Amino acid sequence: MSLVPADRPVILALPTADRRASFDFYTALGLSVFGEPADDGIPEPLQFDMNSGLRLMFVPHGGFGWVTNNRPTATGGQTECLLGLPVASPEDVDNTIATARQAGGKIVMEPAQQPWGYSAVFADPDDHLWQVTAG
Repeated sequence: MSLVPADRPVILALPTADRRASFDFYTALGLSVFGEPADDGIPEPLQFDMNSGLRLMFVPHGGFGWVTNNRPTATGGQTECLLGLPVASPEDVDNTIATARQAGGKIVMEPAQQPWGYSAVFADPDDHLWQVTAG
């Protein structure tokens, strides 16, 4: 038995302080957004397709508390997880980091060869960390 049916993607929900900033940043990275636009022109819920098995969803902080029964989540200056983004080549790492930088992301670790592969880390507008690795 599989926990997740093969035809249903896993949804990774992350809190966001600014839906517009998240929308702008992740569309600049080239992710596909989907759903019906809300009054602000951004789909609600704000979701991006990562691949056929994963969707990334951004939930405003207040809504995130509603979903978690007001259980505290990571606050400013804290990181709740490190998200891994595998890419095909070192050039793809460099290009992804350049795009993230241009879109306003913070580069936490510049691209470099590591024991686990060619890798770099960036933070999105909400300080969610992404490790981009070719290896």
